[in-house]
Amino acid sequence: MEKKRAVVKRARQSLFPLRKLKRFGMGPEILKRFYSCNIDSILTGCITAWYGNCSASDCKTLQKVVRTVQYITGAKLPAFQDLNTRRCQRKALKIVKDSSHPSHRLFSLLPHGKRYRSAKSRTKRLLNSFYPQAIRLLNR
Repeated sequence: MEKKRAVVKRARQSLFPLRKLKRFGMGPEILKRFYSCNIDSILTGCITAWYGNCSASDCKTLQKVVRTVQYITGAKLPAFQDLNTRRCQRKALKIVKDSSHPSHRLFSLLPHGKRYRSAKSRTKRLLNSFYPQAIRLLNR
């Protein structure tokens, strides 16, 4: 919870230089690059680890920062959920391909070889963590 609040706080602080750049007449392409280099890296740092267990209000707050950036830059940006999905899939595929990865054994194929075996979980916290979420994404 504290991690997410700190991330949002740092991202909002980074909006100030973005607004200044817009006042100086920088084009939308430069503003979008500034966003992707500074604010996006703050928002998506370790996103695969903590986004799965975000509450609805946390997700709404994060998306509000992205909408503010859209307003400032005038460019369409992907939704925060889409960023998480894309990064989670990319990370899961890297783990599946690397047999020396410590978590490679968690991604075992079912006997028919088309889908991955999903882990049993008794709690929502485990169900929303990275590995079960990644397996669900790969099984789509």
